[in-house]
Amino acid sequence: MPHTVRPRVGLFVTCLVDLFRPSIGFAAVKLLEDAGCEVIVPAQTCCGQPAFNSGDRVDARALAEQAMDAFAGCDYIVAPSGSCGGMMAKHYPELFADDPNLAGRAQTFAGKCHELVSFLTDVLGVTKVNAAFPREVTYHDSCSGLRELNVARQPRKLLGSVEGLQLTEMKECDVCCGFGGAFAVKYGEISDAIVSKKIENVCASGAPVLLAGDLGCLMNMAGKLSRDGREIEVRHVAEVLAGFTHEPPIGAPKEGEA
Repeated sequence: MPHTVRPRVGLFVTCLVDLFRPSIGFAAVKLLEDAGCEVIVPAQTCCGQPAFNSGDRVDARALAEQAMDAFAGCDYIVAPSGSCGGMMAKHYPELFADDPNLAGRAQTFAGKCHELVSFLTDVLGVTKVNAAFPREVTYHDSCSGLRELNVARQPRKLLGSVEGLQLTEMKECDVCCGFGGAFAVKYGEISDAIVSKKIENVCASGAPVLLAGDLGCLMNMAGKLSRDGREIEVRHVAEVLAGFTHEPPIGAPKEGEA
């Protein structure tokens, strides 16, 4: 039989996962290794999106160069986030379009970048996972993943293979949750109005569990649910697909906290 070379995949952990929810990173590693990948996690920092969205091209370019250096030699770069994945895949070439020394490198790097679940289904051809979650869930389509990377059918396809899981779609599942990174900070009242409508749709679905593919969106929605006293369990889709559902839900009080 021919020798099959395992793809060398660099995991871009993301700042939020690293600081607030490392279990998503471990879930991503498991999913990638189960799919036959060699996974490496090099020393890394921010993808540069906050600086980019704020108009700070100097710092955004510096962070992008760091990322390109850190993941040199990888066949693919995968992030459990459509937001960070979209930044690298769509906006790195834009950052360096006027730099003849780095434009080609940025274009090549961008072509290797993918959102996690999209990579599993669209690149590796994964059709099912070995996981069980006998719960009813609803799914929020995060803006960056949906609009920049066309991530919509892929998580639903894999969730359909999770034993016992029932997916109930909410109304306006593809409408923004109001986070938008710095948007939620700069325009708090507007952000709150948007997430309030989102939470009404989540609760109206009747599902006791909310899933999404971006931790920023999940933290935003979990925070609003908590403030409103709504008992909805919030999880990243990778945790469910990898069977990491022993972890407390996102936004749940840590042990010892009131």
